[in-house]
Amino acid sequence: MKYSYYPGCTLKTKAKDLENYALEAAKKLGISMEEVENWQCCGGVYPQSDGEVAHKLSSVRSLISAREKGEKLLTLCSACHNVIKRVNNDMKTKANVRKKANLYLEIENEYSGETDVVHYLEMLKNDVTFEGLKEKVTNPLNGRKIGAYYGCLLLRPQKEMGFDNPENPKIIEDFIEALGAKAIKYPYRTECCGGYLSVNNKELAENMSEKIIRSAELNEIEEIITACPLCKYNLEEKSSKIKVTYFTELLAEALEIKAEEE
Repeated sequence: MKYSYYPGCTLKTKAKDLENYALEAAKKLGISMEEVENWQCCGGVYPQSDGEVAHKLSSVRSLISAREKGEKLLTLCSACHNVIKRVNNDMKTKANVRKKANLYLEIENEYSGETDVVHYLEMLKNDVTFEGLKEKVTNPLNGRKIGAYYGCLLLRPQKEMGFDNPENPKIIEDFIEALGAKAIKYPYRTECCGGYLSVNNKELAENMSEKIIRSAELNEIEEIITACPLCKYNLEEKSSKIKVTYFTELLAEALEIKAEEE
């Protein structure tokens, strides 16, 4: 299976582990990830306005690139996935946005949201399958008590994202179990960590993250995994006992692979 791959800015700087382990794991699992040429920052936050499409054009360019190759567009970062998938939905369902974007980009073959946007976890579930992943594991993480942290961007808004049940998701728990560890559910695994509030209202973000960590501690979780660099940062700030890592790090450990050195 071959995908066009959109990395996003943070995976090239502060979140290199999220990308590096994903790339190495994909090779072992028989998945080809070809980075989109000349990709641009998605903006990090979905632009709500339909009147001004400029902030959506970087996402549209990557979507068109994948369409031209007849491939799905694979993402890793929760924020990038949220932005690109919602922009793609705009191109499918909002004629005014579609018209303005195509005119601005001078698209001869109008783009109307034909590209499928797939998160790495969805690729594992649907293409590799968790049963197939389990067979590839050479270092089962037996006895480990691990909690999934979804946050809000993967799950919401439900209609546009279609990732999992926003109130009771299970895809990351199924992923954890496939690696041999014990997936432990806890009440705050789908709550917001405070996100970008950490920039202008640090105290509020800290309170939100502290509730998540406390919830995990009460359920005797030893490690939390996430797909979001900002979530990882916020949770680590409030965690002294629980390790917070990217889900790709856990995957690499179970497959006994290491990211290539730069």
